[in-house]
Parts: sequence; structure tokens; C-alpha cells
Amino acid sequence: MKIVVLEGSPNKNGSSNMLANEFIRGAQEAGHTVQVIDAAHSDIHPCTGCIHCGYEGPCVQKDDVEKFRSEILDADMMVFVTPLYYYGMSAQLKTLIDRFCAFNSSIQRKHMKSAMLAAAWNSDNWTFEALEAHYQTLVRYLDLRDMGAVWGRGCGSPSMTKRSQYPQQAYALGRDLK
Repeated sequence: MKIVVLEGSPNKNGSSNMLANEFIRGAQEAGHTVQVIDAAHSDIHPCTGCIHCGYEGPCVQKDDVEKFRSEILDADMMVFVTPLYYYGMSAQLKTLIDRFCAFNSSIQRKHMKSAMLAAAWNSDNWTFEALEAHYQTLVRYLDLRDMGAVWGRGCGSPSMTKRSQYPQQAYALGRDLK
């Protein structure tokens, strides 16, 4: 299976990317191919809502999203990776997702698999409620097949994350994909 991992953390060595690395290790060991899109360090402009794309592209903006479009549409699975910022996904990941506007229909027709990997400093039970709801809305709208999530509560630093059960959960999620 071809998997595209959409990383949204501006901190390349942060907790959410640590979870992504473990997921990738498990997926590759299971024989899957993985492509990483680093949304936080790419040239991605916000959607202007001009609808010039007609919801199926091309987008009038000339940035990295056109290259990412083909990588996403070549994949069988999308994995969303984000730190929790103000109880939602990072702006960097959200900006990329907003640009799906120019190829929503193509994503929907693929019935891709998906997963979510997220890390947050806060460990309260309600920490991820808004992000979980947003992810489930994306799954429903884009007609994705949710394969699972790792919600890394209390992962405020890489050292905290390393000592938690979440890296192992991310590894197992990747390793157990069918």
C-alpha cells in the first residue's frame, strides 16, 4: 500500500513527528511504501476561496500543493500528523487540507484509508475533543476509511513522549495495516 504522511508540525523533532516516525517504521516493516509531505516547511499558500479550480483543479496558486496533489492522489492512505495547537490541528496542516478544495472529488472517489497521529501537552480527557470531531468530519466528507488514531495526551516534549505508550501505539498502527 502507498501511504502519504502529512506532517503539520513546525518542530521537526517534536512529539507529533516522533509519532509519525514510529508509524512510518511500522508501516515500512509491514511492506508499505511511505511518502512524507512536510506541510509545515513547504511553500503552501492559503485557499482564497476563488473556486477557479471548480473543485477539481488546477488551482490558480503556484506553490507546492500541485506537486502534493499528485502524491496524495497516488496514495492509498493519508495519515494526518499534528501537534495540538489551541485544541485543533496546526495551521500548517490545516492550510494544506484547505487546499484539498481543488481536488476533493478525486480524493472522495478513491475511498482512501486514513489515520490521525496527534500529540498534546495537556492530558485532560477532553483535550482532543475538537480535533477528533474535525478528523471525523474529514473522514466523512472525503469518504475516507478510518484505520485508527493515536491521541498522545501529555506529550509536551519529546522526552515525555518517548517515555509514554504512544510511540509504541503509532508503530503498531503502521505495522498492523492491511
